[in-house]
Amino acid sequence: MTSSPLQVVIHHSAGATCSTQSTCSAQVRNIQSYHMDGRGYSDIGYNFLVGNDGNVYEGRGWDRRGAHALNVNSESIGICFMGDFTGQKPTAAAIAAAKSLISCGVSLGKIRSAYSLYGHRDVGSTACPGNLLYDDVKSWGRYVRNRPMGVVGWG
Repeated sequence: MTSSPLQVVIHHSAGATCSTQSTCSAQVRNIQSYHMDGRGYSDIGYNFLVGNDGNVYEGRGWDRRGAHALNVNSESIGICFMGDFTGQKPTAAAIAAAKSLISCGVSLGKIRSAYSLYGHRDVGSTACPGNLLYDDVKSWGRYVRNRPMGVVGWG
């Protein structure tokens, strides 16, 4: 990628929640297998994943285009919370880790400082990232309810 993305898209895996480093590492491998074997992706679709243990796990990382949100992959970083957050919120540690990751990305120049934040449902027809995580994301600052069409973030 030649330029930093202008958008951050928050997801949830809608699968099992993990709360220890060993269970979260196993969950990352499960998601990667599903994406590669079940969906035919070249790798895990998300740039990063966050566990309820409060750790961030690298998917595609900062410098590879994600495969997480159709039509915005080329202009966004995808962060997936591992678990189903329709009826429960992620832990405070997980939310803090995601916010810290975004701040780190801005500091490293991997995310533009004027980035916009979206829930996956704001950029696609889905219930992702689950109602309770989505409600929390809307309070993070930089949240934009509807993605303006035609905005390109990679420059």
